[in-house]
Amino acid sequence: MSRGLRWWLPDLAMAAALVTLVYCLFLFQGTRQLFRDSDAGWHIRNGEAILATGTLPRTDPWSFTRGGQPWFAWEWLSDLVSGAIHHSLGLKGVALFYAAAIAAGVWLWFRLHWALGGNFLIACAMAPLLLSTCNIHWLARPHVLSWLGMLWAMFPADPGLPRIALITALWANVHPSFFFAALRAVNLRPARCVLVLAVIAVVPLLNPYGFRLYVHIWHYLTDRELLSRIAEFQSFDFHTEGSGQIIATLLLGIIGGTLAMTQGRWRHFVIALAVTAMALQSARALPLAALLLLPIANASITAALTAFPAFLSYGKNLRTFDARFNGFALVPLVLLAMWKWMPAAGFPADQFPVAAYPHLPAQGRLFAPDKYGGYLIYRSAGQRKVFFDGRSDLYGAGFLKRYGRMMQLRPGWRETFDSFGFTDALVPVDAPLGPALLQLGWRETYRDKVAVLLQAP
Repeated sequence: MSRGLRWWLPDLAMAAALVTLVYCLFLFQGTRQLFRDSDAGWHIRNGEAILATGTLPRTDPWSFTRGGQPWFAWEWLSDLVSGAIHHSLGLKGVALFYAAAIAAGVWLWFRLHWALGGNFLIACAMAPLLLSTCNIHWLARPHVLSWLGMLWAMFPADPGLPRIALITALWANVHPSFFFAALRAVNLRPARCVLVLAVIAVVPLLNPYGFRLYVHIWHYLTDRELLSRIAEFQSFDFHTEGSGQIIATLLLGIIGGTLAMTQGRWRHFVIALAVTAMALQSARALPLAALLLLPIANASITAALTAFPAFLSYGKNLRTFDARFNGFALVPLVLLAMWKWMPAAGFPADQFPVAAYPHLPAQGRLFAPDKYGGYLIYRSAGQRKVFFDGRSDLYGAGFLKRYGRMMQLRPGWRETFDSFGFTDALVPVDAPLGPALLQLGWRETYRDKVAVLLQAP
């Protein structure tokens, strides 16, 4: 086969990645669904502010409740990329960028199967589990980029200290999960492992906050009172529709880890144990189970199937044939096609106050839930000061406790609400706070199927 033909014909990993890109943008409706979390809004505006000023924010620029207080923009590099893309290409460009990152993760995921010795057919069977588990957190947010780092860290080959140092340093400025880079040392001999771990521990200090970033992340991840009030850190509801595939992913992860232990691959067993525990405790970690544990499970199951040589031989032959292709030449063409044919991007109008925004007063102290905060920052280009948004580490557990009291109308809610001096309130139509404020004499000035705008008496 000619070298040129190899570049045009995709292997399984590339074919799956390209199918995922199309699926994400069209069937999944990624041009809307990637923005169903409003944190994407402040990430974009933060990146644009960094571009405009050439400096990182050190204090909160967007809220009237935390304005001027120290803020760690710990994902500044991914924000910068999002802001630059948005400045040039708008939300459509941001959607394509994150959809491409998701597709790149699928490509790496298949390559990890081959690197760990997984079977071709088993990898194909596991692919639907990967997509159905990960898409619960398909969002235009920096954690999607961190998935690429975690997959890279799982590869057994030693890429060399310079490359490890460079990728880890970049990762530390993209997302606070950079400590997962330690997985890169899992399969190395003891002396090399210690050296790599030392590099991974030191290199992330090359961030704008230095050692303070380590301390901040530690306090954040160990603040149980705070994490208990953040939805994505709560356990997944396994009674929801479509949870069967997620359950299957976790079961395969457990089976794979157990088999790895019986086969003497203790490091994979420890990884499976730790990631499974994280996934059961926090819905945010469920994609990690699919990304990291399914390749481990494939390798373990393949090693256990020695009694079925025909099946193993068939899978090996398929992988040998598949390895003759790569399809890299298709990538720019597909990306251009996606840009041409993908629909316009935007925050979902059925989840955010898209129609209500023009009716908001120009001045005043507006109450709005955290779900709306990032959208308001985006829509106003950071000019409208918000009450609350998704930066939970900035607001703290005490603030979230007071916020929950107001939203749920628990005893003392009115005193808490009055203490902020709100002049207006923008609340979801089904929130109990709206009718409660009407009973207190607030006046309704706008209503649609999504939100209600109220004005203080």
